[in-house]
Amino acid sequence: MPSYPESEPPFSHQPTTMVSLWSHQTRNFPPKPLEYNETLSHRPTVTWSTSLSSTLQQYINSDTPFGGQSIHTRIIKYGFIPNTNISIKLLILYVKCGALNYARQMFDELPQRTLSAYNYMISGNLRHGLVQESLGFVRRLVLSGERPDGYTFSMILKASTSCRSNVVLLPRSLGRMVHTQIVKCDVEPDDVLYTALVDSYVKNGMVGYARTVFDMMLEKNVVCSTSMISGYMSQGFVDDAEEIFSKTMEKDIVVYNAMIEGYSKSIETAKKALEVYVDMQGFNFRPNISTFASVIGACSVLAEFEFGQQVQSQLMKTELFKNVKMGSALVDMYAKCGRIEDAQRVFDHMPEKNVFTWTSMIDGYGKNGSPDEALELFCRMQECHVQPNYVTFLGALSACGHAGLVAKGHEIFESMERDYSMKPKMEHYACMVDLLGRAGSLDQALKFIQQIPGKPNSDVWVALLSSSRLHEGR
Repeated sequence: MPSYPESEPPFSHQPTTMVSLWSHQTRNFPPKPLEYNETLSHRPTVTWSTSLSSTLQQYINSDTPFGGQSIHTRIIKYGFIPNTNISIKLLILYVKCGALNYARQMFDELPQRTLSAYNYMISGNLRHGLVQESLGFVRRLVLSGERPDGYTFSMILKASTSCRSNVVLLPRSLGRMVHTQIVKCDVEPDDVLYTALVDSYVKNGMVGYARTVFDMMLEKNVVCSTSMISGYMSQGFVDDAEEIFSKTMEKDIVVYNAMIEGYSKSIETAKKALEVYVDMQGFNFRPNISTFASVIGACSVLAEFEFGQQVQSQLMKTELFKNVKMGSALVDMYAKCGRIEDAQRVFDHMPEKNVFTWTSMIDGYGKNGSPDEALELFCRMQECHVQPNYVTFLGALSACGHAGLVAKGHEIFESMERDYSMKPKMEHYACMVDLLGRAGSLDQALKFIQQIPGKPNSDVWVALLSSSRLHEGR
């Protein structure tokens, strides 16, 4: 049994925990689209059964499995009652074709539901994003008395990390609960299961548990290493991430991207992101969209526009240059480096723009001493029917403050809720206080603060004090 560094042991749950967690009834299945004629006395020979099984398997293994569905029609037409083997192959075929309704019908008509049938239904639903339906089959499996195997548990863990919505609320400790059952059921862990466990722990912020499982693996695969690096980087444990990276023998583009992205978040480590980017290409790894996005972000943090220009040159040699995400990243980078003309040039040549592109350009103009251009672009954005977000409004209000446009600032502030149903956040109130304060309307700024719903935070008071200091003695 593994030893974990966290205070609460992961194996304290009872075996019934999973049953209680997944015991509620699954939703009703629609009427059956196909019916078997069990009254017909005709029975195909064993040879035909073997031939059917072989043909179905060929379709399952092919890249075009859809043609195999016609076999089911023939089975019904000739009154053949399929055995369990053929029924499961039909189930697998329908799962691979994405016809999950038919797959579920085949599952429900099985005289005896095997573990493999449950696993195919769990993985099939999960592959198509149906997390709740996938967990419904887990409940049925547990309640049926069938014993899950490593693949079942890996699918449950994948479901837990795939579910990030309010529709399906799963406990943060689900990974530990599953780990408990793996140990109690004496399941032999393999690379797939270990990787799923590590990923589950990492995505739930339990990096210590993840590392313990990782250290138990005899052969560390690159997927597991990448999960650990991402987990460590997200919590600021850069040294641990570097240790894992250095020990990863067979590196791929994804593990390099994890290091570059992790380094790019902080000014203390952003230069290392650029170094890894160069080293990666020395080993003949070609940057992809994630690589470019992270390294451009590092250039933004460091204000390294010259390196950013080199990255742009590389980017222009690929089709990725037309990607709106890449264009937005370049606009943001040049704007933060004070190269507003370069940012404008990229902005003007982008075939597609989104709210982030417009916001980066507006913010860039405002912070580089061109508030009038920022407000003009804000108007153009609205004329193009692109809805501003919270950051866009911050940029526009800041530009009004620098330009001394109090009336325009009031209009933009009021339009947030009036036109876009966006309740201003405390940052927007602080911008308004700064706007009024810069214009010398300190009494009006104080009255504005007194009308703020909720308790003003430190940013609001700092804005007022800065304005008071600015106008002191005038």
